Amino acid sequence: MLVSIVATQARAATSSDQPLPLGHARPSAATVQAWKDRKFGMFIHFGLFSVPGGMWKSRRVDNGYSEQIAANGNMPMAEYAALANTFDPEKFDPDAIVALAKEAGMKFIVLTAKHHDGFNMFRTAQTPYNIVDATPYKRDVVKLLADACARAGMPFGVYYSTIDWHHPGGNTYIEGNSNPITPAQADFNVAQIRELMSRYGPIAEIWFDMGKPTPAQSARFADTVHALQPQAMVSGRVWNYQGDFTVMGDNAEPDVAVEEPWQSPASIFPKTWGYRSWEHRDDLPGKIRENIARLVRVVSAGGNYILNIGPRGDGSVVPYEADVLRGVGQWLLVNGAAIYGTSAQPFGALDFGYATVGRHTLYLFVDRLPADGWLHLPGVVDSRFDAGHLLGDSSQRTAAVHVDASGASVDVHSLNLTPRADRFMPVIAVPFTGDLHVRPVAVNPSSDGRVQLEAQHAEHFLNYNGYGYEDPSTLYKLRWFAGLRGDHYKLTVHYIGAEKPARLDLVVDGQRQTLLLEAGKGQHLVYETDIQRNRHVQPYAMQIELTPVEPFHKGDRLPVAVESVETR
Repeated sequence: MLVSIVATQARAATSSDQPLPLGHARPSAATVQAWKDRKFGMFIHFGLFSVPGGMWKSRRVDNGYSEQIAANGNMPMAEYAALANTFDPEKFDPDAIVALAKEAGMKFIVLTAKHHDGFNMFRTAQTPYNIVDATPYKRDVVKLLADACARAGMPFGVYYSTIDWHHPGGNTYIEGNSNPITPAQADFNVAQIRELMSRYGPIAEIWFDMGKPTPAQSARFADTVHALQPQAMVSGRVWNYQGDFTVMGDNAEPDVAVEEPWQSPASIFPKTWGYRSWEHRDDLPGKIRENIARLVRVVSAGGNYILNIGPRGDGSVVPYEADVLRGVGQWLLVNGAAIYGTSAQPFGALDFGYATVGRHTLYLFVDRLPADGWLHLPGVVDSRFDAGHLLGDSSQRTAAVHVDASGASVDVHSLNLTPRADRFMPVIAVPFTGDLHVRPVAVNPSSDGRVQLEAQHAEHFLNYNGYGYEDPSTLYKLRWFAGLRGDHYKLTVHYIGAEKPARLDLVVDGQRQTLLLEAGKGQHLVYETDIQRNRHVQPYAMQIELTPVEPFHKGDRLPVAVESVETR
């Protein structure tokens, strides 16, 4: 997984190279930071789909997620809707669920208020097809859990599907659930969003999902949320770049840098999110390790991890799933300091595992112990470390840190890294004084003094959550580092011309200039300009970026295909 590799003091200086949000009011910087600091949360897929539990008329429905059984089971919607007559989740215990989330080390909870089947787990004036009016249970599940979260001080959010297979004039199932939203259905959604934002206390985030709304509809949904709850974080699946945080694909992690707040949604069983009665549940220790490793990968790359459970139709949590969460929680009791409130690792790939950065501590997750017994941290420079120690180890043994021209190395020979249940992926905490500086991996000049920077070797920054789920991510920035010692250079951009003249911005060590590129569809063209170093911003290597013209916004992309950049 790639991360931005820049010296700590240079991050703020190049903030203009990042896309600005679309729309109007957005959550405050403090709210966004609090959201990012939580790192680990509980997703709950619970609804009418929990009643059949992946079965329909005594047969398994295994083509797709079980929460979409109404479509995957090829059943008449009237027959599916009739399940509400027997939906009575008396074993739903909101306080116990919040307690389980806390035991798991989770810092927020998101519940499905309405999924694609259109059944509402809250009381709504928009349709009687809800758990209060249509079932013998007659209680508002969203309110029950929101109140339990409030009692426990747990941030609470709701999932809301903008498509609806039940609502008149709504949607039928299509591949990918990329349904357009009709004007009438958009009005229906807005009315329900207002209910959810008005009746359930503070909402930490609203997890929109699926559909293919127009840009105007996406903006309307997001603005409706922010008008009533300005600090609620809107998920990227509101689409058209209107979200406050980017959402990866289901059970997916990014393989390029992501600069805005982002979240990776995962299910304990990736083939379903809703309860599946016939799911094969085995190897509990392996499943715990799998989710600890996922959590570490996501957090070390700068994201949040939200892990799903699917309660049964009676409201009870599947014991196996509860045990998985408790297993992760046991690991976090020892290693939580390396997760919560940390930032992404400032390195590329590490041969031993992963890292996060706390306020004054570097945390090293040992996934593979190198044969020489040293944890190598390439590029560390101008940084002062104290001896490291193993989290959860009371022996007071320490790990010496050595710094040389290649970086830092941590000697873990004296630490007890013998695997055991609570020591999967053990964590070494290495305190540091002042700032942590990491020299970026740079391309050095050839014998004639030139530096050739190929586009394929650049760090790529992508736009996510565009026009629907299947819309591919698009490139908005390329970044390279060049090992140049002088102050003044010529820079040549090699690109494939577009049909019309184009503009893009060149940012060198935080200094921006706009390039006017000539047209020439399909032609291999060049643009030459003068550049200079700014060592106060980037002391270790020249940073070269290409972006849309400032100010640019989420969704804007590079206007031409860049082939390479050359300096001399």
